[in-house]
Amino acid sequence: MKIHEYQGKQIFQKYGVPIPKGYPAFTLEEAEAAATRLVAETGKNVVVVKAQIHAGGRGKGGGVKVAKNGAAEARQLAEKILGMQLVTHQTGPEGQKVRRLYIEQGLDIERELYVGAVVDRDRRRIAFMASTEGGVEIEKVAEETPEKILKVHVDPVVGLLPFQARQLAFGLGLLKHKKETVSQFVKLVSSLYELFVKEDCSLLEINPLVVTKSGDIVALDAKINFDDSGDYRHPNWDELRDAAEEDPVELEAKQAGLNYVSLDGNVGCLVNGAGLAMATMDIIKHYGAKSGVAPANFLDVGGGATQEQVTKAFKMILSSSKVKAIFVNIFGGIMKCDVIAAGVVAAAKDLGLKVPLVVRLEGTNVELGRKILNESGLAISAANDMADGAQKIVRAIAG
Repeated sequence: MKIHEYQGKQIFQKYGVPIPKGYPAFTLEEAEAAATRLVAETGKNVVVVKAQIHAGGRGKGGGVKVAKNGAAEARQLAEKILGMQLVTHQTGPEGQKVRRLYIEQGLDIERELYVGAVVDRDRRRIAFMASTEGGVEIEKVAEETPEKILKVHVDPVVGLLPFQARQLAFGLGLLKHKKETVSQFVKLVSSLYELFVKEDCSLLEINPLVVTKSGDIVALDAKINFDDSGDYRHPNWDELRDAAEEDPVELEAKQAGLNYVSLDGNVGCLVNGAGLAMATMDIIKHYGAKSGVAPANFLDVGGGATQEQVTKAFKMILSSSKVKAIFVNIFGGIMKCDVIAAGVVAAAKDLGLKVPLVVRLEGTNVELGRKILNESGLAISAANDMADGAQKIVRAIAG
């Protein structure tokens, strides 16, 4: 789950991470009022107008503007940004509509740095990363100059140790600023670790983390992703969620208790079990590589799905215009093949099946499931195994 920058900074403030003053705005009037308030509070006319979308690279896309002459200019900039279709390297060519703004005080910046934390699944530890290349996409830094990324891994038994934070501080060259700069950085990283653990984060980034001309450390940005597996511990997450920024089909799937991720291919996949779902996607990709055939979604209906959930899943697949064929791949253990078959038939008849459908069923109640499909009156191609099903799907699309 992703949240906006201003929401991330509110959480930063809770954990003592230094941030500039700022206020969210949803209308031009609120943006102007926020800018007026900041000018009065800081005594400076410089404010920054920031688009709030769930994507990086907002500045390069025109979603971050500096108003140097107070509230009136801030309103003019807000008028250009609010409602725009902001395109960045993370939104794709279609972009994302800007529905929220963040009005923030301007700072006198000496240096821009990068600090981030992520779960390193290979090491089974939280990894902190830092770089002198703040304000640049970290992926680009990792690709072109990986030596500029500093890393420390945190032992979960003892937590982040002060020497690890100092190691990052010294690697960033913070000693050349005032002596308090290093101690501020150490405190900041320690706070970020506490935040990361207590808030069940999967990703945390500050890009840029700035050193002001007075030598103070300030988080100029905030990117926080939460681990969805921890949502039962955080009832407040529902308040942070911005449904307008999420894929509507993925949101619908979550509400229905299904695991669904949209992809860019043309084969709708309905599978039970995450491992089998990934294997199904791989085999479609393998046989369809030369024909432009690829999975359009990841969909795991789980082991205990009801007929209603299966029907809902099938409808979600058919709702996508990019889907040119559907591959149902079920190995019935806990999930019974007849339940899947009944759900598929119900959804196909309700919506009107207009694309080729390939079904592979094995396991519990498989004969009953096949009987339901055979007597449905639908044009269904049966597959003997995964490979056979993948090849039939490719032929159905590519000919």
